[in-house]
Amino acid sequence: MKREIQHLGIEISAMGLGCWAIGGPFWADQTPLGWGKVDDNESIRAIHRALELGINFFDTANIYGAGHSERILGRAFAGRRDEVVISTKFNALFDEETRQVTGSDSSSAGIRQACEDSLRRLKTDYIDIYLFHDNGFPAEEAQPVRDTLEALTQEGKIRAYGWSTDFSKNAQFFAEGEHCAAIQVELNVLDDNPGIINICEENNLIAINRGPLAMGLLTGKYSKDVSLSADDVRGQNSPEWMKYFKNGKPSPEFMQMAEAIREILTSNGRTVAQGALAWLWARSETTIPIPGFRTVAQVEDNGGAMDKGPLSLSQMDEIAQILGRDK
Repeated sequence: MKREIQHLGIEISAMGLGCWAIGGPFWADQTPLGWGKVDDNESIRAIHRALELGINFFDTANIYGAGHSERILGRAFAGRRDEVVISTKFNALFDEETRQVTGSDSSSAGIRQACEDSLRRLKTDYIDIYLFHDNGFPAEEAQPVRDTLEALTQEGKIRAYGWSTDFSKNAQFFAEGEHCAAIQVELNVLDDNPGIINICEENNLIAINRGPLAMGLLTGKYSKDVSLSADDVRGQNSPEWMKYFKNGKPSPEFMQMAEAIREILTSNGRTVAQGALAWLWARSETTIPIPGFRTVAQVEDNGGAMDKGPLSLSQMDEIAQILGRDK
């Protein structure tokens, strides 16, 4: 399965990999923002396995693991840069030694410095898609940000740009930029965002789907009694915006929704995760889900979804009816 990035004139795999988890632990004071400890060698094996399976799109951010995720990608793609399309994000300030987030910087100088730092960690001389990593930044104040990204495109530092945001006003403002190619949006079968999808469809942008498996809830491996570790972003000290897990346990509301559609998602021999990815492909031709991973096995399970393709229209209608949505 393929998706076209029309603004770049290239095709990429219909599924990418989200590289947040492979960054390892990092914090904002006492609040964990990572997914726990990682094995860097396993991360690299998983990335190489993804390439074997035909997955060539990888999404990360400078903040993931306080730079560590970008460094792992730089190692994994040594000698193979021309085989992959990389999306990374900017805005956060952090200390790579303490792995503490220290602030943010959306100034032109800050964006340029962040870009140079990401290029160095990724061991590349260009970034394919550079994403503004501030969900709620006011659109009316974002002109200088977009102008800086246009300049970086002209200079060849980046090939295209976008915004990681769930707000239609923000997406629409960036969509009007000449070299905007993508909007990254939280989207999954439990949590739709028709406003962003409409903007992407109308402007020929790709919709990069973060949270495609609802932070793991749609993997089918978490029971209501599970307790996640203290260094996991979903754990007991999780940030306020974490909605799929509360106090270290899955949200009962989202668990109930997932269970109600489980039979449809697991049709045709799919796992729950594969069914959730299939829903996203059926949702729009713009969608590119980026499930996270830490192991080869996770990559193989998620990658297997591409062999089975999207859900059918009748399955989509049935899910919409069960969840009480318009078709």
